[in-house]
Amino acid sequence: MCYSAMVQQDLKALGRLFKARVDHAKFEALFQRRATDDTIKIPKALEANFYRPKTPAEKRIKDAIDEYRAHMAKEWEAALFSQKQRLTTAERQLKVKETKKALEDQRIATNKIAWYKTKIANLKRTEPQPNDSRIFPFTYAPVVVMENDEYVILPARYHCRPQGKPAWYDKKYDGLYNARRDNLEGFWKNLFGHHHACMVISSFFENVALSDFEKRALKPGEKDKNLVLHFNPQPATEMILACLWDHWHEKGKPELDSFAAITDEPPPEVAATGHNRCVIPLKQSNLQTWLNPESHDKAELYRVLDDRERPYYAHELAA
Repeated sequence: MCYSAMVQQDLKALGRLFKARVDHAKFEALFQRRATDDTIKIPKALEANFYRPKTPAEKRIKDAIDEYRAHMAKEWEAALFSQKQRLTTAERQLKVKETKKALEDQRIATNKIAWYKTKIANLKRTEPQPNDSRIFPFTYAPVVVMENDEYVILPARYHCRPQGKPAWYDKKYDGLYNARRDNLEGFWKNLFGHHHACMVISSFFENVALSDFEKRALKPGEKDKNLVLHFNPQPATEMILACLWDHWHEKGKPELDSFAAITDEPPPEVAATGHNRCVIPLKQSNLQTWLNPESHDKAELYRVLDDRERPYYAHELAA
C-alpha cells in the first residue's frame, strides 16, 4: 500500500523536471498554519527548500519555520525538565526502598528523557540526513498537478480526504493514502478522470506479515509479526507515481489539499515477499495525458496506467 516512501522534496529539481511552477502561496499558508498547529507533519527535506530564502515569500516561510521550532522546543524542553524531575524523585525513592512504582517511574522517565533529547536535537538540526525525505500517511509532500494548462507544484497531505467527505473520515478510514486501481470507479469515482496528480519517489516501504514473507502457516497459538520491507527499483532511479488528489473545504475549517497513491497488483518479485499491492510508476511520455484527465476518456487513462515503467524491485529489511 506504499505506507511510506522516500520522496523527492527539492522544489527546484521538481520544477526543472516538470517545467512546473511552485505555488509559493500554498506553501506559505501551510507553514504558517504549522507554526501553531503541531499536528501538521512536514519533512525536514521539504523545509530545507527555504533555509536560504531569496524572495519575500520564502523569507516569510523561513520565519514560520523558525516560529514552529521555537514553539516546539519550548514545549519539549518543558516536558524534558518534567521527566528529569520524575527520574530524580524515583531514584531518591529507590535509595530508601525499592517499589514497583519507583522502578516504573525510573524506566519511563529514562526512556522519555532520551526521546525528548532526540526530538529536540532533530528539531534544531539543519544538516541533511537520508530519512529527511521519507513520508508516512498524514505527512505533507510536494505533488504535481495541472492547473490552467500549467504544471504546478503544491504541498499536499499523504492521505486523501475527498471534497464532500467529513473530516472524521481521516480517523475512520486511515488507509486513504492508497487508491486501489480496482476501486477507481467506486470510492474514487469523483477524482479518477478529474483530479490527477503525481509525486516523485526513489524507493518505498511496505508492511508484510512474517508468516507471509516466510510462506508458512502460523503455528497453534503463534502471533504473527510484522516486517517492514524497503523496496528499491533496479537500476536505481526516481519514479513518477500515479496519484489522485482533491481540494477539501468546509465553512469554518482550514482548507486541505491531500492525495493518495494509486496501487495495483504487484509484480512477481514484490508478490514473492508476501505483499499484495504495488505503486504505479508512470512513463514521462504519458504525463501530459495523466495530468490532464478531463481531455481523455477513461480507457485512455487506464492505458496510461498499464503502459507503466516496470523496474525490478529489490528488497531489504528496513533498518
